Amino acid sequence: MGEDVKVWFKHYPAEIPTSIQYDEKPLQQFLQESAEEYPDMKALHFLGKELSFEEVFSQTKKIASYFQSLGLEKGDRVAIMLPNSPQSVIAYYGALMAGAIVVPTNPLYTERELEYQLKDSGAHFIVCLDLLYPRVKKVRDNTDLKHVFVTGIKDYLPFPKNLLYPFVQKKEYGEFEKPKHGGTVHQWVNILKEATESVKSVEVNPKEDLALLQYTGGTTGFPKGVMLTHYNLVANTQMSQHWMYKAKKGQDVTMGVLPFFHVYGMTAVMNLSIMMATKMILMPKFDPEDVLKTIDKQKPTLFPGAPTIYVGLLNHPNLKNYDLSSVEACISGSAPLPIEVQEKFEKETGGKLVEGYGLTESSPVTHSNFLWDKRVSGSIGVPWPDTDAKIFKSTEPLEEAELNEVGEIAVKGPQVMKGYWNNQEETDKVLKDGWLFTGDMGYMDEEGFFYVVDRKKDMIIAGGYNIYPREVEEVLYEHESVQEAVVAGIPDPYRGETVKAYVVLKDGHELTEEELNEFCRKSLAAYKAPRIYEFRDELPKTAVGKILRRKLVDEEKEKQNKQQSV
Repeated sequence: MGEDVKVWFKHYPAEIPTSIQYDEKPLQQFLQESAEEYPDMKALHFLGKELSFEEVFSQTKKIASYFQSLGLEKGDRVAIMLPNSPQSVIAYYGALMAGAIVVPTNPLYTERELEYQLKDSGAHFIVCLDLLYPRVKKVRDNTDLKHVFVTGIKDYLPFPKNLLYPFVQKKEYGEFEKPKHGGTVHQWVNILKEATESVKSVEVNPKEDLALLQYTGGTTGFPKGVMLTHYNLVANTQMSQHWMYKAKKGQDVTMGVLPFFHVYGMTAVMNLSIMMATKMILMPKFDPEDVLKTIDKQKPTLFPGAPTIYVGLLNHPNLKNYDLSSVEACISGSAPLPIEVQEKFEKETGGKLVEGYGLTESSPVTHSNFLWDKRVSGSIGVPWPDTDAKIFKSTEPLEEAELNEVGEIAVKGPQVMKGYWNNQEETDKVLKDGWLFTGDMGYMDEEGFFYVVDRKKDMIIAGGYNIYPREVEEVLYEHESVQEAVVAGIPDPYRGETVKAYVVLKDGHELTEEELNEFCRKSLAAYKAPRIYEFRDELPKTAVGKILRRKLVDEEKEKQNKQQSV
């Protein structure tokens, strides 16, 4: 296909431009602009407490100037190990304002994972939750950390919750060490009392200077730090803004359930809300009942999420007691969206839920279905403005696939990373001739809609046949008793690999292996149907709710090794 023939453009509605003039400015400048334009408007809602844009901007300046007073220099790395909370937003923009590079850190990390990330990034500062301080303290001496900033959920709770919270915390977590303010350990509440708002301005070249080191999941080997510039993040956020063209500046309300330490929550919720002067409802963790109550009360209009979040809400026994009709637009990311879930959620809310696609290396979004225009079920949609995508059947040499032919998806655009932090070898594997090779197998149809069939490394080869887990999972989700399902290839002496399904049933439902097998064989060729079924109470997941298929495969291999050694 010719370089300029982007067949998908014919589906773009008049409201979405095919190319955008991106702002070449530092990401944190959008906070200043929203605070100047809408100073009194509420920016954050957190467990009953609300902060205006002016208050968020003022506290961000205090944090930035305090960082600078401790010697933070341009390009220093600041790790942020917090759940969604006012502190996570303020620390993020404060670090950028001070000239730092943010290193989002998962609060669920073990000491080993935390130590690896701090060492690899060379972070000098970390902002963490008081509950996590003991973990940071244990690894601190093995890292380059110079300063630790500690904050608690109660720091932003309204009265009387702020008085009650320490008792709840003690009951749930027992006693834990609370560090005092002084030396190289700093208490957030003290900083806000002591610090001034005089931030030294730092020159930023948006296209060259990094805003973020976002670590990838590390399903293969160690996690890699993805280098994202200010321009990468600004471009992807502005693409989001144009894609959701019915969203109204200064008027919408966004549900912030997706964790901000994950690149999708960071772009689609945090950066977009700050840019659009949208009130963010911050949820520190995903609890289906809490989320349903909050939607009913706070009436969010935008709700970016992941399939497991929507599944969790739809299967809640009290779903009918809550009004979800305020929800107008949702883009689902981080895992394939089963068609059943999409249809059911739209029926419940009256809003639109479409599947998008992206990866950490592209800030993250590259494709999506249209919210209010043509869409194709089962497809990830079409490339976003200024984003090119192709299917390659081979990379050595580069050879494009035909229409509807499966190959590796590659993307190009202003949101694509600079490379991996201190890792040229891995960078060269995925960036070739300006294309980012995604590791996902898929195809493009005649209309320019793209489909993901699976991860390159998750494809199952059984008896010489290629089987894509996603196709089998779609069938499992169609069964009325199945709440969650994941399919993996496990070692098999005869077929090389065989298909195994791990299934979580809906509450109160019963299903036998025989019944489910019969159901699958009606829709799948015999070689694709699972040979083994395992029913579980829950499946291993990442913080964003992505099911960890590799973990199940590793468990299986370990089991087989033990049996062989007996």
